[in-house]
Amino acid sequence: MVVIILEKVPASLRGELTRWMLEPKTGVFVGTLSAMVRDKLWEKVCAAMNGGAGMLIHHANNEQGFAIRFWGATSRWVLDYEGLTLIRVR
Repeated sequence: MVVIILEKVPASLRGELTRWMLEPKTGVFVGTLSAMVRDKLWEKVCAAMNGGAGMLIHHANNEQGFAIRFWGATSRWVLDYEGLTLIRVR
């Protein structure tokens, strides 16, 4: 499972993502993608944000079972606390 959360991005980018994923709420995309498709799609999203921000959450082989990637100035920060990923609101 892959989750992408976007903030302040062009509507065209959101429309592009709906080709691959579902958008249950504005700016929140959910889908099941292979690792290669996920990485290529994330590269495309990062290149098209135009000053916006985004967060990618995907499965990973770690204690929590997921990893988080950020791009741009999101409203949240990732903190690593003794190997656990925590989110801090700005």
